[in-house]
Amino acid sequence: MSHRQPRLTRNDFRVFRTITTRWHDNDVFGHVNNVVYYSWFDTAVTAWLVESGFLDPARSEVVGLVVETGCTYFESVAFPEVVEAAIAVERLGTSSVTYRIGIFRQGGEQAAAQGRFTHVYVQRAEQKPVPIPDELRAAMAAIQS
Repeated sequence: MSHRQPRLTRNDFRVFRTITTRWHDNDVFGHVNNVVYYSWFDTAVTAWLVESGFLDPARSEVVGLVVETGCTYFESVAFPEVVEAAIAVERLGTSSVTYRIGIFRQGGEQAAAQGRFTHVYVQRAEQKPVPIPDELRAAMAAIQS
């Protein structure tokens, strides 16, 4: 039997992004389908990278590729709710980073769902791992918890 992770709170995160749920996010059970949470994880991390100037999806020579994700669900969310996706760096390696991600009901104190999202940084052309660029590493260290 696996041990369920403790439920995280806002204090466990450093960066927050508001996301509006969409009608087609709901499944036949009347709540947001589990695959949508992974899209929110990707959106939260990628938006932070783009908005911070560390990623140009079309041109960056060094990019992070997702190698692992996982999610634990605590309560259902449904359209038309607004959620907040929160991130913090959990582990910072030489060429990889693992983000901790929380999905909160708007204004909620505890995560409705939480997970992990790991990037390995590669040279886009060769697809071979490379060290995380220094400026990006510093920004990641600033949101590490």
